Amino acid sequence: MHVVFDESDCIVPKSILDEPDIDDLRTILQKNQSINLHATNPTVVKESVVNAGLPKEWKTPRDLTLDKVIGKIEKGVSTRNSLNNFCKTMAFVSQVEPKNMEEAQQDNNWITTMQEELNQFEYNEVWSLVPRTHEMNIIGTKWVYMNKMDEHGVVTRNKARLVAKGYNQEEGIDFGETYAPVARLEAVRLLVSFSSIQRFRLFQMDVKSAFLNGYINEEVFVSQPPGFEDYKNPEHVYKLKKALYGLKQAPRQWYERLSEFLLSQGYDRGISDKTLFIKKKKEDIILVQIYVDDIIFGSTNEEMCEAFVVAMKSEFEMSMLGEMNFFLGMQVKQLKDGIFINQAKYCKEILRKFDMDQCKAINTLISTSCQLDQDCAEKLVDQSKYRGLIGSLLYLTASRPDIMLFVCLCARYQFDPKESHYNATKRILKYLQGTKDVGLWYPNNVSLNLTGFSDSDFAGYKVDRKSTSETCHMLGSSLISWYCKK
Repeated sequence: MHVVFDESDCIVPKSILDEPDIDDLRTILQKNQSINLHATNPTVVKESVVNAGLPKEWKTPRDLTLDKVIGKIEKGVSTRNSLNNFCKTMAFVSQVEPKNMEEAQQDNNWITTMQEELNQFEYNEVWSLVPRTHEMNIIGTKWVYMNKMDEHGVVTRNKARLVAKGYNQEEGIDFGETYAPVARLEAVRLLVSFSSIQRFRLFQMDVKSAFLNGYINEEVFVSQPPGFEDYKNPEHVYKLKKALYGLKQAPRQWYERLSEFLLSQGYDRGISDKTLFIKKKKEDIILVQIYVDDIIFGSTNEEMCEAFVVAMKSEFEMSMLGEMNFFLGMQVKQLKDGIFINQAKYCKEILRKFDMDQCKAINTLISTSCQLDQDCAEKLVDQSKYRGLIGSLLYLTASRPDIMLFVCLCARYQFDPKESHYNATKRILKYLQGTKDVGLWYPNNVSLNLTGFSDSDFAGYKVDRKSTSETCHMLGSSLISWYCKK
C-alpha cells in the first residue's frame, strides 16, 4: 500500500485511514513501512490533503504538517527499488574522472579499478619482467580513466586502462601491419533490421581487456605501470607476450585471434563484411557482428545463442550484457512489433556541450531562402569549435537521415567558417532540441526485399555549379543505408 501526496491530488488507502488513533504521518509510517511520500512542492502538506476532494467515506489525518515528515523532503522520493539500484552501482563507483595518477590515488575506488586491470594482465599472461638493456626501445605506459554510463547517463562502473605510448613505436621494429576491419554502421543497422523481420532477439557481449588476448610477433618492451612498480626491481621493464592497448598492432592481433577461434567453431566469415560471422544448423542461423571488443549476436534458435556464449566464455573472459539496448552511442529498444533505434542521449550531450540545451525549438532545419556560400565579407568564427560541432552532428546522422543533407552542406565550410555558417549549424541544434527522441523504426511485418533509391539535382550548388546526389537503401520498409555527396 502506498500513500501519494502531490500538490494537486492525494490518494490515501482507505484501509489505513479507517483505523482509529492515526493523527499524523509518523504514525502512518510506523503502521506501514512501505509507504512513500511524494511531495513536489515543499509547502505544508496539510493544505494538499484538505483540498484534494477525497470521497466522503474516506477520513484524513488531522495534523498532517511538514514538521511531521521524517528526513529532508527536498531530496525527493527514495523507493526500495531506487535504494537497491543505488547500492548496486552508485555505492561502489566514483562519479569523478581523475585527470592524472595523483588524483586517482586519492580515491579507493579507482585504486581498486587499476588493480583489477593489472590482475587481467596476470590472468592473460601478457608480459614478463626482464632486466633493462641499452639496446631496448622502451615504450612508456600511462593510465587512462573513464566512467562507463548507461543509456540514461548514469555511471555504472569505473574503467582504468593501462595503455602503451604507441607513438614511440618504430615501424619495422616494434610493429608491422596494423590494419584491422571494423563493423560499419550500415552493417549494424542491417543486422538489426534482419533480426526484427526474422523475429529474434539481439544480445550483447563485451570482452574484458580484449586487446590483451592478441599475440604479437615482434619484441616489444614497455615500462612498468606508474604507481605499481616492482619494489624489488624498479629498473626492470616488461617484455610483452600479447598486445597492449595503445600499440599500433593491437587491434589487428585481437581480430586475428578472435576470427581464428570463431572459424574453428564452424562459423563462416562474411564475404563483403569481414566482421560478420554466420553459422547455420539445418533451418536455423546465428549471426555474430564484431566491433572491436563489442559483440552483438542473435539466432533463430535460442540454443545456438547459449552454445555461442558458452564457447566464448571458455576461450575469453567475457561479460554478458543481456539484450542489446545501447551500442555505439545508439539506444536500441526491442519491442514485440519491431525495433526502434535513436540517439537521444547523444543528442542531449551535443546540446549541452555547445550551450544549446535551453534554446527554443524550431520545426524546420533550414530556411528555404538560405543559400550558403563562402561569404567572404562575413565575420570569422572559431574554427576548432565549428569543426567540433560538425563532427558531432555527423555522428548523429547514424540514426538521423533527416539532418544528413544540411549537415553535409555546413561541413563544406570547415576550412574557413563564417558567422552565417555557424548560425546555420545552430539552427540545426534548435531543430534537434524539439526532435531529440526521433529515430529509426524497423517493423517485423515486412518482406526481405532490398530496394534502392537515388536522386540528384542539376548544378544545384551555386559556388562551383556541381550537383548533389543522394542515395538510400531499404530492407523491406526499413531504412538501413543512405548518403549525400556533392
